[in-house]
Amino acid sequence: MSGADEGAAGAGAAPAAGRAVVPCRACLSGEDLDWLGGRSVSLALDLTTSVTVRPPAARPPAGAAADAGAGAGAWADEVWAFLRRRLPGLGVRPPAVTARSDAPAASGLSSSTALIVALFRAFTEAAAAPGGRGRPVPVRTLAQWAYEFEFAVFNGGGMDHLAVIAGGLLLLDGRTTGLPEIVHRTDFPDEWAVVVLDSATRKDTSDHIRSVRAQLAAGDARLAAYRELTDAASAAVWDAVRSRELSALGAAMERAHGAMRDLQGMSTPLLEELRAVARRSAGLPLKLSGAGGGGALVGVCPAAEQAEVVARLRRALGPAHPRARVIPARAAAGLAPEIAAAPAP
Repeated sequence: MSGADEGAAGAGAAPAAGRAVVPCRACLSGEDLDWLGGRSVSLALDLTTSVTVRPPAARPPAGAAADAGAGAGAWADEVWAFLRRRLPGLGVRPPAVTARSDAPAASGLSSSTALIVALFRAFTEAAAAPGGRGRPVPVRTLAQWAYEFEFAVFNGGGMDHLAVIAGGLLLLDGRTTGLPEIVHRTDFPDEWAVVVLDSATRKDTSDHIRSVRAQLAAGDARLAAYRELTDAASAAVWDAVRSRELSALGAAMERAHGAMRDLQGMSTPLLEELRAVARRSAGLPLKLSGAGGGGALVGVCPAAEQAEVVARLRRALGPAHPRARVIPARAAAGLAPEIAAAPAP
């Protein structure tokens, strides 16, 4: 994610500097239920994406583009065009930005949504600062705009936008249109930590969503069964976290994964092999995070054991799966946790 072209400040007064740091999210249960209807559980992780608006003529920091990957420039142009239709007075061109991300791309951890939300926040705050030409944007509006922007591209749901903005652990009730309802938000137990196993195979979310929408239109029985089983798994995940029962959490996440694999074909032979390795080497149950096949698996372990679990997994994966990455993570606060207390429109 490299910045928009240096010196691309809008016509007229240049926006003041702005910065946003946004976590990624793991889905513990409920892929697609945010737009099919049903409960899902998301957890914000401290693998963050940051966007910083640079002053005119300022050069990006060394290594920024390499750290963040490709794509921020194109998204910056599109987000700026979206905002210009809603915030009169913005310049024609977006300001230059520097973007960085800790989360693996196309892995089911919402790194794209984190970038889009960070661009919306950085641009709107910079435009509203002294010398800018915008106005403050409430966080609920920010979430709605980011959802509408991404829906126009991918035709998916709004779990990711609320997850990275509200942070913590969310229980969501999906809607067929618009953002899901935040039923509950809570902090994740401090005594637990997250292990991400990135398979280094990319997801294809857009094709997946088209396929599922076709299933929905046809009244597919397997999709109906998936919704029922996954909704129940989400309730079990939430209850296990609230009662601090780690073994129950792992079992509920595995049930959610089983429904993804057996009823919707979201897993792959490689992912199942990685799950088996994690079980054998570290006793860690893993669940695929995010729809579309490929991507990352996530598991939860005691925080005091995280370093040893990560080390065991790396040793076990190294010979046969050198491209797979094991990433330690912890729960994270969101960009604006107060959104969980704000009433939905």
